[in-house]
Amino acid sequence: MLTIVFLDRTGIPATHEIPRPNFAHQWIEYDRTSADQTYERAKEADIIITSKVLLTRELLAKLPKLKLIAITATGTNNVDMAAAQELGIVVKNVTGYSSVTVPEHVMGMIYSLKHSLMSYHRDQIMMDRWATCGQFCYVDYPVTDIRGSTLAIFGKGNTGSEVARLAQAVGMRVIFAEHKNAQAIREGYVPFEEAFKQADIVSLHCPLTEQTQHLINAETLALMKPTAYLINTGRGPLVDEKALLEALENRQIAGAALDVLAKEPPELNDPLMLAAKRLPNLLITPHVAWASDSAVTTLVNKVTENMETFVATGK
Repeated sequence: MLTIVFLDRTGIPATHEIPRPNFAHQWIEYDRTSADQTYERAKEADIIITSKVLLTRELLAKLPKLKLIAITATGTNNVDMAAAQELGIVVKNVTGYSSVTVPEHVMGMIYSLKHSLMSYHRDQIMMDRWATCGQFCYVDYPVTDIRGSTLAIFGKGNTGSEVARLAQAVGMRVIFAEHKNAQAIREGYVPFEEAFKQADIVSLHCPLTEQTQHLINAETLALMKPTAYLINTGRGPLVDEKALLEALENRQIAGAALDVLAKEPPELNDPLMLAAKRLPNLLITPHVAWASDSAVTTLVNKVTENMETFVATGK
């Protein structure tokens, strides 16, 4: 009988359970697991299920029973992949499950930013602006068309490609950005710096690597139009948050919408979270772009399938 330990159950919405696999097993789960709890909870595991718990080389070396790490997400940057391979531990993630919901979230963010929805909504909550304006409407904030806007996408995988399809369907011009310092520009791509210069909206869908960390920084923000917006539903560290906050406060760009941050959950005094309380052009959602009902159903079923396939084939 295999022991399965789910280290962070709250990473899956409470409305969904991971179906139990069809092989003999003992199932143990924890809502959350801190770094100092991980070894004690994982030491008898044959299979670990996790989304975000950090599994370092040092920790993996102390888990001789461990055979499989089943990631309840696409990203594997919480696992030392080189160490897992050396130790013979298989790591299986889930891809493609959010290729509908994340692009829809991106489009919602685009509409919110371009139509200043947050600004108008806050007016009504904080100062009854409409009720006291003295006429049928007021236009204190810009409302600009989505149609005809240029969307620069960084990352042409499943999610980036679907964002492009939806954007083109509403009349946006879509360009894909080439890698930074690329020696050649691939067909269908725009040079890295040129993409920033052309964009009315920049949307990030690339993986987090050493090369893409702080892809958005003071230098790249300076390339953007003062009327342009940034959207990040990828990984928090793709953005230098200090540089972004400075760009927003200095009106170097028009606004930003973030579903991910460098530290999740953020601290109460996180500068971006504090800024969101006073900057109507900064929209933050709590890493929920992936979490539509259909996406979560696909995810949990695939996690079980990954475990069953591994037990049946060793792969």
